[in-house]
Amino acid sequence: MPAMNDILALILGGGRGSRLHPLTKMRSKPAVPIAGKYRLIDIPISNCINSGINRIDVLTQFNSHSLHRHISQTYNFDAFHPGFVEILAAEQTPESADWYQGTADAVRKQLSQLRSSHAKYVLILAGDHLYRMDYGPMAEFHWQAKAEITVAVQPVRREEASRFGILKRDAGGRIVDFAEKPKDPAAQEKFASREDGMRPFLGSMGIYLFNSETLVELLTDNPHHDDFGSDVIPHAIRERGAYGFDFDGYWADIGTIRSFYETNLDLTTADAPFNFYDAGRPIYTHARFLPGSSVEDSLLKDVLLTEGCRIQRAEITHSVIGVRTVIAAGTVICDSVLMGADYYASELPDLPPIGIGPNCHIEGAIVDKNARIGPGVVIRPFPRGTETERENWVVQDGIVVIPKDAQIAAGTVIAP
Repeated sequence: MPAMNDILALILGGGRGSRLHPLTKMRSKPAVPIAGKYRLIDIPISNCINSGINRIDVLTQFNSHSLHRHISQTYNFDAFHPGFVEILAAEQTPESADWYQGTADAVRKQLSQLRSSHAKYVLILAGDHLYRMDYGPMAEFHWQAKAEITVAVQPVRREEASRFGILKRDAGGRIVDFAEKPKDPAAQEKFASREDGMRPFLGSMGIYLFNSETLVELLTDNPHHDDFGSDVIPHAIRERGAYGFDFDGYWADIGTIRSFYETNLDLTTADAPFNFYDAGRPIYTHARFLPGSSVEDSLLKDVLLTEGCRIQRAEITHSVIGVRTVIAAGTVICDSVLMGADYYASELPDLPPIGIGPNCHIEGAIVDKNARIGPGVVIRPFPRGTETERENWVVQDGIVVIPKDAQIAAGTVIAP
């Protein structure tokens, strides 16, 4: 029987990540922090490790330095637990001098690495989703169905159908029709396949399990198929045995500033939809040797507080407080995501200290790492849909984003 050791995982790191700008200005999309102490790449890697898949490649081409550093410092297997997590960056070769042109093209350009792994199966994953999944049942389904391709699918709401690849299956689970992000309601209606009126569609999660030979043939025989969702999968279902595997757990696409912001804030509540406290299937990340957070005479309500923080006489509501965050006295923070800092810095006379200065009011904002917010700064959200870019701050879909290493002078007001 096949085993999980026969599977090679390929995690697609994406391109410039423009929809997450400016969080991706200095880092690749999978390296974006989430939940105060993790990075997006930790999610699929942890799912792989918890599923017994220990051969993992991450394909990336843009701002990959911090991602490479995080992976090399975090995921090290020993001689008794063989495996690897490696970065496969876009590179010039005798066959191609181009960058990755899409998700499928990224894998095509790394076929030599795939062949050298001698893996019988390849699991394709995205690097910007939040979910917990055991890939073992999906692999068992793939083997029992004698599938060449298995696509993880989940129920989709009617109003979200245009964001997904929508598919239909026959009684045996084989995919018989597929449309990538259909916009026309009439076209969508042809794919209604569930009795649930709220979630009548089945959508692809962007998780694909291929027989290695099938994947190589599809990519080499169709050199102009650059994307899995819009090219490879629609073509494959006509010629190959493609099946849909059901998954109905929590799953969130962290592809935009709005989704990033709302997903993070969802984690602050007592009944958070995603559970980081699962001891049996933990989410791994870089181990930091930080002290416990110090909170002095402050009011905190619905706050996800990480380690190494120093908070003085502040009021914080419905917010994420990332590692090493420093918040000075008199500050009010509400509905915000603070990513913290990479280091503790000594104060300089001509710069505000790293962190949030005294008597600030920050609401509806994302503050990236190592930002310096001076005393008395006021930040309030803009109307939804507002897009503005200034030297030291950006508004995306009404959310104020303070980029990494930015400095906001004392008394600055950022508000509609």
